[in-house]
Amino acid sequence: MPSIFSTLGLSTAVDSIGCGESPSGRELLFLIDGFGADVLGTYAAAAPHLVSLAAHGKVQTSFPSTTATSLATLTTGVMPGAHGMLGYTVQVPRSGGRVLNTLKWDERVDPVIWQPVPTLFERAMAAGITTTHVAAKRYENSGFTRAVFRGAHYKGANLVTDLLSETIAALESTPSFVYLYVNDLDSAGHSDGVGSDKWLAALTGVDQLVGSLIEKVPHGTRIWVTADHGMINVTEKVVLGQDNNLLTDIAVIAGEPRARHLYLATDSQHTSEEVVQRWRQTLGDKVIMHTRATAIAEGLFGSDVSMDAADRAGDVIAIAQAGLVLLDPERADKEGAMVGHHGGVTETESSVPLLNRTVN
Repeated sequence: MPSIFSTLGLSTAVDSIGCGESPSGRELLFLIDGFGADVLGTYAAAAPHLVSLAAHGKVQTSFPSTTATSLATLTTGVMPGAHGMLGYTVQVPRSGGRVLNTLKWDERVDPVIWQPVPTLFERAMAAGITTTHVAAKRYENSGFTRAVFRGAHYKGANLVTDLLSETIAALESTPSFVYLYVNDLDSAGHSDGVGSDKWLAALTGVDQLVGSLIEKVPHGTRIWVTADHGMINVTEKVVLGQDNNLLTDIAVIAGEPRARHLYLATDSQHTSEEVVQRWRQTLGDKVIMHTRATAIAEGLFGSDVSMDAADRAGDVIAIAQAGLVLLDPERADKEGAMVGHHGGVTETESSVPLLNRTVN
């Protein structure tokens, strides 16, 4: 997004990926939740319009490869250590163990304090660039929207026809930037798995929307398509603490099944290292283990980690490999029912496409 905004004249942003000059001052970024870089290579027949777009490159997501973190990285242009959105769920520091679900939010948490970095929408609007966020109506006033999308004009639309009409209307003025979001593919992947009939139907639906955009947006509009993460289908499930000692010393479980933030009953480096060693002995190379200190030192959340972000990270971080999921025993039924998962660092989860086309 910094690169695209720079082509619209935002002087504080840099075109680091070679977008070049905006053809007409109209830029549309279509974010397809769960659309991994591997999808078109395997399922091209279901997505002819997406296949017709030019491949500008592949993008590596920030960690974890999950919606809340990826979209915050996208809309701020900084890494998670700076914007502080470290996962799907994280413990709120000094809250007595309260866990914040960053997509559902908690009104006790101020979104602007939790995510303090000015968004690219705010910066662009201040520079005279019209910015619009088109997505389902239910997201409009959420804490997550206020945290990472503030500054954009929100246009709620639940039907495909309304998504189209709001997008087209927002692109009439110049310079303009529209962010369009749908989550049908991600939802189908979670419930039925990548490659399932439901998922293929969702991919076809998204592809038809791309075709309609190509046909109906104003001439000169440049369409970009990307995603927040890919997805894998689960092949192995481990319920934490069930027939294993993986919950020893752990007080709070957060994150998600592919990327766990674990908060300890005793906050000490020695205990963190003991937990890491215990998990490695039990799971071997099926997990990548970090203490908070090693995660920060190795740049897991980027090179710049604020004190607030460091405070929110798990004392121990566990990243599942291959097709493994690490289930919270209190949510094992719900988490275990999902076929598709993401959050980890595999190529499938963390590599997303960047496609584009200028409509003539």
